[in-house]
Amino acid sequence: MRVFYSEKHKLRDAKTELHGGLLVKPFEGPFRAEWILAAVKEAGFADVVAPAEYGLDTAKKVHDENFLEFLRTCWDRWTEAGYPGEAIPTAYAYRRSRNLAPRNIDGAVGYYANSVETSISGGTYEAALSSMNVALSGADWLKEGNRFAFSLCRPPGHHAGIDLFGGYCFINNAAVAAQRLLDHGAKKVAILDVDFHHGNGTQDITYNRGDIFFASLHGDPADAFPYFLGYADETGEGAGEGLNANYPMPAGTPFDVWSAALADALKRIEAYGAEAIVLSLGVDTFEKDPISFFKLTTPDYIRMGQMVAATGLPVLTVMEGGYGVPEIGLNVANVLKGLED
Repeated sequence: MRVFYSEKHKLRDAKTELHGGLLVKPFEGPFRAEWILAAVKEAGFADVVAPAEYGLDTAKKVHDENFLEFLRTCWDRWTEAGYPGEAIPTAYAYRRSRNLAPRNIDGAVGYYANSVETSISGGTYEAALSSMNVALSGADWLKEGNRFAFSLCRPPGHHAGIDLFGGYCFINNAAVAAQRLLDHGAKKVAILDVDFHHGNGTQDITYNRGDIFFASLHGDPADAFPYFLGYADETGEGAGEGLNANYPMPAGTPFDVWSAALADALKRIEAYGAEAIVLSLGVDTFEKDPISFFKLTTPDYIRMGQMVAATGLPVLTVMEGGYGVPEIGLNVANVLKGLED
């Protein structure tokens, strides 16, 4: 198991998040990657390397180019406009509005946002690029014939859509990695999202595609962020019809119920004929997570890894969520142990 990690994640160190009507210290911060890295090393996963540097060619196949340019220029435009704080949307492109990106940066932030809790700060774009490079390096490791890789991505990516950021996500690392595997010659790839929160950005990217099967196990969107996607009747469109599988579950879901959904998703992935799995790993399914409501325990994550490995497919694990409790590192390490068991 090779671990890919970049110190550049620390460039993303926002100071504000809108939560409960207040601006608070973000739940997603540099400490997360540091806790996880320490735990996986302690668990014996000591082959830790920095990512290669990539351009945006692969990212442009899953994201809108204007959106990527917005991410690149947002902070400079924001500060040049004289705004003293971090960039948080104040206006949205609502349901009956014009679908036009404003010239004004304040309007552009709202146009490209799918939620308002996530501020853009200095260093955000550079950290997002580095996180993408971590994911792409993991995909290249699999391409070389290796079975497992762990891309310790930060910031995470699964809430980033074709032209939207939010939920702490800016570039969709899992989708970019899946695209890289396809570019390397795979015909079919699966993205399996086990984060507590629905991978709305990944679904946005893959919904009309026939070469990526997307499955997401998550809190019922009627009760949990990101709210507006993730229902079971969303099954894909066009070439992607039947290739989108959502498993929304209620508060208090334990591992036996959750793992039954995982077993069904894996069965569908195998039936699809996927040649590799990109595992969007969030450990915010943990019973002590501060912003989630499932009841998985630390030993459950070993079994999770074992179930995914039982497919026999190469697995690129890409880090998504998991917040605020030191056990996030141990839980990630347990997934990796389960994969290699």
